[in-house]
Amino acid sequence: MKDLDLPKTINLLNTIMEFELAGVVRYTHYSLMVTGPNRIPIVSFFQAQAAESLTHAQQVGEIITGLEGHPSLRIAPIEESDRHSVRDILEESLNHEKKALDMYKELLHTVENASVYLEEFARTQIGQEEMHNIEIKKMLRDFI
Repeated sequence: MKDLDLPKTINLLNTIMEFELAGVVRYTHYSLMVTGPNRIPIVSFFQAQAAESLTHAQQVGEIITGLEGHPSLRIAPIEESDRHSVRDILEESLNHEKKALDMYKELLHTVENASVYLEEFARTQIGQEEMHNIEIKKMLRDFI
């Protein structure tokens, strides 16, 4: 196995943590902005996404401190389109999930063959993000 690039890994984990915390704010905002006849299940979906983002941020923070790093107090920038139709919100969500997927893939590439635990964590997160992408794409089908 190769040596774990600790500074690079902690830096990347902090970036992921900031992004996941931004997801908490993003999905909470989306849950408040949904209107229309399908509001209740979509609100529940976004509230669950916000809760999961918080859980992911906490997991990443625990890993950072376990690696003797310092978790960031920042959150990633959140773009506001001021468009709040369900379709627009779902499209923004899909873009957010694609970015999260890319970050976890980068984490996997960084820790591969250096830490079995971090590899497995990254693979699990990749699987979850892929499922989110699939779910959101399925939700968008009626709008295309």
